[in-house]
Amino acid sequence: MESAIAGRYPKFRARQIYEALYGQRKLDLRAVKTLPEALRTEFVSGAPEVESRYESVDGTVRYLLRLSDGKSVEAVFMPEQGRDTLCISSQVGCPVDCKFCLTALMGLERNLTAGEIVGQVLYIAAAHGLEPRDRQMNLVLMGQGEPLMNLEAVLKATRILVDPDGVGMSERRITVSTSGLIPKIEELGRAAVRPKLAISLNASSEEQRVELMPITRKWHLKDLLEACARYPLRPWESLTFEYVLLRGVNDSDADARRVRRLLGNLRAKVNLIALNPGPGIPFETPEPERVRSFQEIVRAGMPCFVRRPRGLDIYAACGQLKRMTDGEGLVRIGG
Repeated sequence: MESAIAGRYPKFRARQIYEALYGQRKLDLRAVKTLPEALRTEFVSGAPEVESRYESVDGTVRYLLRLSDGKSVEAVFMPEQGRDTLCISSQVGCPVDCKFCLTALMGLERNLTAGEIVGQVLYIAAAHGLEPRDRQMNLVLMGQGEPLMNLEAVLKATRILVDPDGVGMSERRITVSTSGLIPKIEELGRAAVRPKLAISLNASSEEQRVELMPITRKWHLKDLLEACARYPLRPWESLTFEYVLLRGVNDSDADARRVRRLLGNLRAKVNLIALNPGPGIPFETPEPERVRSFQEIVRAGMPCFVRRPRGLDIYAACGQLKRMTDGEGLVRIGG
């Protein structure tokens, strides 16, 4: 439809639509009075629609958003003092079979388009009155999917998000997380406009990582760390390594010392995540004192933080995004 419309209207109308959608957050173009009435009626923005909305006791909101083809994807809004964080998806489902992640149980249904990636941001921004030019807004592509398997769309979405005439975010506020696709990490590093990079590590040795993240059989831990050492960091950034702690599996003091040695020569920080449990996941969450001990050992060599779980009661926390619905023990709020 869009190509047929383009042939009947002058090119400047495309700029008007772009500014209305991304700059003004007008998801329904019928409200844009600067456009001809016929165009407002014909053009469909493709913005997602809410299918379900779940609100946590901690203020986190998980959205199940319906796309134009009827498939659905998840996005999470996490309000904090002085800033807001949005966690969005890059694929419907995920092809990476991480053994501690609920999303992996879905498999991959399809990639999202750049418009569908940005559309999640626009929907949440509109729903909560967010304006990144006025208040700090962080965006993490850590929802459903392996973003680097959909890198072209992710980079296009990033350009729209940081465009001053678009959403108006800063590159410093956007982070993409990967399980370690080495060729795509190198491609990301060559991009003129790109998010910050986070690596999902989750193990202190090759053997351990193969068990937890089978993708390691293709992209080995040693090669991944070498790719990280070559990654062209900008003066203001460092790499982030995410480490999900699994009780009795990868959370020992010896694991912590190995992690510190593995990452010691990199400009990096470590985010620790005590496992967020879910049905079908064969691991347990470590005790808080075990998490603190692990952190202290790693922190002796580099910055190390413990990520506070958000939205556990609505399956909105890291590794829990599997389109859990009302019939699975959740209470829907609106939608």
